[in-house]
Amino acid sequence: MFFESYKSILYSDTQVPDIFITEYMPLLDCNSVKVYLYCLFLSKHGKNASIEEFAKSLGLDIAKVKECILQLESHGVLTWKEDGLVLHDLKEKEIKKLYRLKTTSTPEEATANCEKNKRRSEIIHTINNTFFQGVMSPSWYTDIDAWFDRYKFDEDVMLSLFQYCFDQKGLVKPYIEKVAENWKSRNIRNSFDLDNYSIEYKKFKDVRGKIVRKLKLNRNLTEYEEEYVTKWVMDYGYNFDVIELALKKTTSKTNPNFNYLDSVITDWYNNNLKTKEAILEYEAARKKKNSVKKAPEISSVPQKDNYDQRKYDDDYLNSLYENA
Repeated sequence: MFFESYKSILYSDTQVPDIFITEYMPLLDCNSVKVYLYCLFLSKHGKNASIEEFAKSLGLDIAKVKECILQLESHGVLTWKEDGLVLHDLKEKEIKKLYRLKTTSTPEEATANCEKNKRRSEIIHTINNTFFQGVMSPSWYTDIDAWFDRYKFDEDVMLSLFQYCFDQKGLVKPYIEKVAENWKSRNIRNSFDLDNYSIEYKKFKDVRGKIVRKLKLNRNLTEYEEEYVTKWVMDYGYNFDVIELALKKTTSKTNPNFNYLDSVITDWYNNNLKTKEAILEYEAARKKKNSVKKAPEISSVPQKDNYDQRKYDDDYLNSLYENA
């Protein structure tokens, strides 16, 4: 008895790994997700398609399709070869990342690790339920555990890290690591350190907003401009009254920029000027010194009667009259 199978696209499904949704999709733009789904669809049916056909089917430019494929390749979702695309088994990749060789430890180390891991497990469980609706992918567990060891954060600081990134709509690993690196550079380890940093960060945000308004930028500061403001506020300890003195100096410049502002403020810092009054005195003294240098030198030779007058006798003058 022969049974002929009947397959129609109307009744077929394309399966998307949950690992892709939790691990990779937050890192991709919408067009890259479209390209990946179409790759899964074509791979399931064993179809061939050129880049041009990709572009026409998805309503994208050829250059955009190539850009999306390169992005997917950079995140390890697929490999682009000369003869086609190779989709990676994302589940297998996660299993390999999760696999760790076991090492031996002393009883004392085992007890300490057990207590430490208990606290970590509790905070990771809280992170899972608070920010991932209880469906956090397995790789997040190992990453968070590694971040504890790398950044030396207390459990409360790790939870605050996720809360901050969540509030900034940046709950993806690259952004979390960037913020964590910044906190580490600020020597944040416990809640006390974080509270002090929060006070300084609030001061930084206030100064940043005033700078934008004073310069009438009509935009947010770039990442590099914010680094300058961070240095002025957090490293140099200057408030806006001091920074405003530098802003006022830009009125005499044709194309003022943050490099110029930084050179002015850094000069004050290097000269150990802490207050607005000290800076005003310093600038007044320097202006007076420069004006003395630019003043023209006064000649010591008198300009009046500084030459011998020619003398004429009466005969010479009478001859001139007769000739005229």
